[in-house]
Amino acid sequence: MFPAASSLTILLLASSITGSPIEISNSPITLPIVKRLITPSGTGNLLLQRDKARMAALRHPDTHGHTGSTPVQTDDIAYYIAEVGVGSPPKSYNLIVDTGSSNTWIGASASYAVTRTSVSTGRPVEVDYGSGSFSGMEYLDTVTLGSGLTITKQSIGVATSSPGFTGVDGILGVGPTDLTETTLPNSPTISIQTVTDNLYRQQTIPHDIVSLFFAPSASKAEIKGALTFGGADATKYTGDIEYTHVTTTKPASSYWGIDESITYGSTTIMSSTSGIVDTGANFIFLATDAFNKYQTATGATLDKATDCLTVTPAKYDALKNLDFHIGKETYSLTPNAQIWPRSLNSQIGGHKDLIYLVVSDFGAPSGHGFDFVNGYPFLQRFYSVFDTTNSRIGFAKTSFTDATTN
Repeated sequence: MFPAASSLTILLLASSITGSPIEISNSPITLPIVKRLITPSGTGNLLLQRDKARMAALRHPDTHGHTGSTPVQTDDIAYYIAEVGVGSPPKSYNLIVDTGSSNTWIGASASYAVTRTSVSTGRPVEVDYGSGSFSGMEYLDTVTLGSGLTITKQSIGVATSSPGFTGVDGILGVGPTDLTETTLPNSPTISIQTVTDNLYRQQTIPHDIVSLFFAPSASKAEIKGALTFGGADATKYTGDIEYTHVTTTKPASSYWGIDESITYGSTTIMSSTSGIVDTGANFIFLATDAFNKYQTATGATLDKATDCLTVTPAKYDALKNLDFHIGKETYSLTPNAQIWPRSLNSQIGGHKDLIYLVVSDFGAPSGHGFDFVNGYPFLQRFYSVFDTTNSRIGFAKTSFTDATTN
């Protein structure tokens, strides 16, 4: 019923902060995750519209616990999904893996099944994502990850309303714990322990760490990835994992936020500033001034039909690497990594023969503590490690870093 967990015997994580490696033994939980991209052609770029609505909400983390904004209503969305069991015996739910939020909730599609382990706390819970929202009641229940690996008394939201979510059952929130504050409207100062927190507290995993692997693809079929709790899966990356501290600059510090600078070839696109790493973004977002510099440097034009930058074949051939300077390391998006998969142009309402770039305008100037979002185009090229214990994020190359799948 649930995918078998893999046992990772010894993992070596090289740290650019501490200068010494961390050995992680018996990190037991790796879940397969799949991408579902279901956007029919001829509807415009609903993916980008949804992303921009989410970005607007993320810039104001204090509003996460307040529903009421108008979500982008669409059945046409891209999600990375993990299969999670809730209850005893467990019922299977397909949950979005989200680093930009921290509440875990169900009930958007499949209804919650009350079992012998279900305990209602009587507390309402709500989260606004900008691109959607949910509200309902909090329960404590057993959550199953993998085969027989369980978390007892995990807080989950059971949705009575979930506009903006279709084809999924809810969210598996793996963001920082503090994001759960204000999501209990009657107890706004109380935070909720995340799934990762409780796996660690209940000694199921050796470290309060979650790691993510995604593979780029030009197919509409489900795309495989991996979500690992407690460490990193050494089979998914190459070389060393290099770390950088979570930024202290607000509001990016409320999320998995980092400091980075960005160059395109020899042109500085953005000096060192703060932003976030987010699995909920299908594009890379830059503050408007940085986006304008990127557009000028690439010679791209803005396509009105999709709201995406587009380049001619000749200008694509002339594209240079887009370099993200994080800590002491540089992570390069090759020209191919900077374009939307051409075989999927219809999924963003685009023309089959055009070349679209995956860098988009944030819609706000830089200098406000939230100046970029490294979304899937970045995460599909680099393995990522989110380390709560040491308040840091790590990245490593994968076999797909320089792939030409787009």
